[in-house]
Amino acid sequence: MGVASASIASAVPRVVNRWIILFFSVLSMVAVANFQYGWTLFVPPLQKHLRQEQALIQVTFTVFVLLETWLVPFEGWLVDKFGPRLLVMLGGVLAGLGWVASGRAESLTALYGSYALSGLGAGIVYGTAIGSALKWFPDHRGLAAGLTAAGFGAGSAFTVAPIANMINSAGYQAAFIRWGIIQGVVVVIAALFLKAPPAGSLPATWRKRGGEEVKKRQSAVDFTSGQMAATPHFWLMYVMMAMVATGGLMAVAQLNPMAVDFKVDKIPVSFLWLTMPALTFALSADRLVNGLCRPFWGWVSDHIGREKTMTLAFGLEALAIFALIKFAHNPLLFVIFSAFTFFGWGEIFSLFPATTGDFFGRKHATANYGFLYTAKGTASVFVPIGSALAAGKAFDFRADILLVIGGALVLFALFLAPTALKLDLGRKTKSLLLAVAGALVTYGLVLTVVPTVWTPFPAKFTLPKTGWQGVFAIAIVFDVIAATLAFFVLRRMKAPSAAQALEFGSALQASGAAAAPSKAPAATGR
Repeated sequence: MGVASASIASAVPRVVNRWIILFFSVLSMVAVANFQYGWTLFVPPLQKHLRQEQALIQVTFTVFVLLETWLVPFEGWLVDKFGPRLLVMLGGVLAGLGWVASGRAESLTALYGSYALSGLGAGIVYGTAIGSALKWFPDHRGLAAGLTAAGFGAGSAFTVAPIANMINSAGYQAAFIRWGIIQGVVVVIAALFLKAPPAGSLPATWRKRGGEEVKKRQSAVDFTSGQMAATPHFWLMYVMMAMVATGGLMAVAQLNPMAVDFKVDKIPVSFLWLTMPALTFALSADRLVNGLCRPFWGWVSDHIGREKTMTLAFGLEALAIFALIKFAHNPLLFVIFSAFTFFGWGEIFSLFPATTGDFFGRKHATANYGFLYTAKGTASVFVPIGSALAAGKAFDFRADILLVIGGALVLFALFLAPTALKLDLGRKTKSLLLAVAGALVTYGLVLTVVPTVWTPFPAKFTLPKTGWQGVFAIAIVFDVIAATLAFFVLRRMKAPSAAQALEFGSALQASGAAAAPSKAPAATGR
């Protein structure tokens, strides 16, 4: 392993410019963007080929997002410990293989398992790239995280049409296989140029640039993930991110079926000297806007503060979703308002990582944001439920119940009991609770992939038919609540301090869950 690493390192020119490293991080994100944002193109042909209901096909998307998000904390820990290069190469291979296998899947179980591989690989790439931006650019966290996230948001903008054309001409199987290979190879090449910043080095502009609103809320203490998760700041941000992610993920997964239901998917739309079918135009515009908004909102937040920017962006998304549902029957307005929905949604992937770096430090940034990023996985649970609500179909909640109970047990054992409730559970009790939680979560994930697995309780219910208006009304309410929390609660909370880190560290150490905090290094680099 060491010889292989040395050979790779010697084969690639030594990269010392952090902007070049950022470029290849963005490139790796571009290459995995279609695994999420290109999914909606495959839903109708998969539904037809496998002869399954749309809600069951959309479970694939949930499986992808769950594995792309919930394993990022562990992957982030590996990156912080071993560096980004080999892990991103592994991520590229897994993501590519997942799409190749999806092209050969002849059953729901095979499709779920194949797309799970893509989720695992895409999560490695995503978590590593964002963590790298937070570490290399403490002086431009919002902008750097936004540029990196833009690769994921806009990366599929220019490949939507080629993939859609290939699906129509050669079939969705060929599109899965060929583009899986192409995208996997690009990630592997980009990984060769990635590296972590030298220990103890910070740019000369550290704490000299950016608005006062941001600088006064930047902590000089490096919180571990356990200490971070013991703060109210983390859980408030987690709830906010999950609520805002819900609307965006629904739009990502459901845009194609919604366009078909409103009968605008194939109607030509002319705008800015371009003419394309409404759905293809919307998908291309959405991906482009989704990418451009991330560095834009990140740059804004570097100057006026993260919380004020969240309030503006979340409010805009709520208005855009309302307009999209109101005017979805008009092809041109369908394109315009779906783009504005993504303009107000994509910023969560620049604002939340930047805020995590501000509040909890740079040293553990990859793992820390990995924990917060699981909020996207939590939100993904609502995507197939949204399909069932829109059509008034039955939905099986067994896996969701198991996942929620398992997650609640982890939260109680590691954080609520030792910190908020001041309970000393003891090592045996805590280990037992975590073992039960792990079994429930594993059971839930297996049940998601293999729905025929037995459970001791039924939980299949026919949902009321709300139509797309009812589904997205939920997303609007979530956006408004999140905007309110950002402005009136998060903005008024003081940034976590060294004293709080020590307090949280002592409480968690008593339960064997965390180490003592460390001071951030002084600025020594350029």
